[in-house]
Amino acid sequence: MHPSKPLAFLALLGLLAAGSLQAQPAPSDGKPPPPSWQQGRSSAQEKSPLHPIAPILTGRPASELPVNKLKVPPGFKVEVWAEGIPEARSLALGDKGTVFVSNRNLTDVYAVTDRNGKREVKKVLSGLKSPNGLAFSKGTLYVAERHRITRYDGIEDQLDSPPQAKVVIDNLDPSNQPGHFWKYLAMGPDNKLYFNIGAPGNIVMPNYMQATVMRVDPNTGKLETVASGVRNSVGMDFHPKTKELWFTNHARDWVDDDTPNDTLHRVSRKGMNFGYPFCHQGDFADPEFGASRTCAEFDKPYAKLGGHVAPLGMKFYTGRMFPAEYRDSIFVALHGSWNRTSKQGYNVTRVVVDNKGGAKMVPFLEGFLENPTADPPMWGRPVDVLQLRDGSLLVSDDYNGVLYRVSYAK
Repeated sequence: MHPSKPLAFLALLGLLAAGSLQAQPAPSDGKPPPPSWQQGRSSAQEKSPLHPIAPILTGRPASELPVNKLKVPPGFKVEVWAEGIPEARSLALGDKGTVFVSNRNLTDVYAVTDRNGKREVKKVLSGLKSPNGLAFSKGTLYVAERHRITRYDGIEDQLDSPPQAKVVIDNLDPSNQPGHFWKYLAMGPDNKLYFNIGAPGNIVMPNYMQATVMRVDPNTGKLETVASGVRNSVGMDFHPKTKELWFTNHARDWVDDDTPNDTLHRVSRKGMNFGYPFCHQGDFADPEFGASRTCAEFDKPYAKLGGHVAPLGMKFYTGRMFPAEYRDSIFVALHGSWNRTSKQGYNVTRVVVDNKGGAKMVPFLEGFLENPTADPPMWGRPVDVLQLRDGSLLVSDDYNGVLYRVSYAK
């Protein structure tokens, strides 16, 4: 299913599963509305061949992948750690070493365990609605679906017969929004669950709950808005020293190849507003919504990451395996561009931040991108990163349904 001929079918299948082709109210002219990802196109862009790249929903065996093309810095090693996890997305680590893996277009959650020296992949949850977000804390797995967050207490001891879901909060998608409904999930140092609710389209006016980062107390179900004006964040983590929330964000499509930048954000106080849909990247007024507002009234991103690179999962590195200079830097999975003539991203980048607001981007895991102008341009797509107990790093690849492990040895 990898060659380009079935790509249109795969894209259609992926968009159907993601809800991007979901029926919407007909406009007054009687024409059917465009899919969510086409919102914001100019008349000159209506015939553009650019389109989202759907994953191979059946996955691919690692033996078919050119893993030898992957590149890491000297002293590091990259290898396939687990395969057979269709559309492997977000990652969470259990207290007993179980790695949980989510889906976005599909409906399942997987567990990867080491038993008697053999790695085993098991589907533990199924029939869920876009269960993209995962977090694990104190024996409990939390799962963020498009409409709710649930908890599975003691699941590591019951992988063969998982416990029933307990609802933390429901009704998070009352309008059945057509775009950016999948959620990332992270447990904060305050023992609250942080997650995104994306904008319902490429460039549209969100309601008060959309285009936000939210948090919920899992014990009471009380919901709060942490930050607004966030088009779509699908990766977040907390600084190991300051405990502040940091997150990645996708800027709008259909302006041009390089504008606006996708961004990295630091939440220094509750209630920050990062500008969507009026302003992007901190200094770019939106062509449709920005005329009556000024970027000066909104909070700025910490760093610009590049045009349409699609930053997803991010983690601060706190392990001891990698060299000392890697500690407290951020690993960001760049899923890669589709809304760009010459594609970029498709790697894991290390972001080194300093106390003066600076950020240096350094390529870390490369080799997925083969031909920037081809369709598709790559053979794999990083989604999330997870630090294991030994300090090595896992990287999920939803295009192939594979997890890679990056380790270091002197």
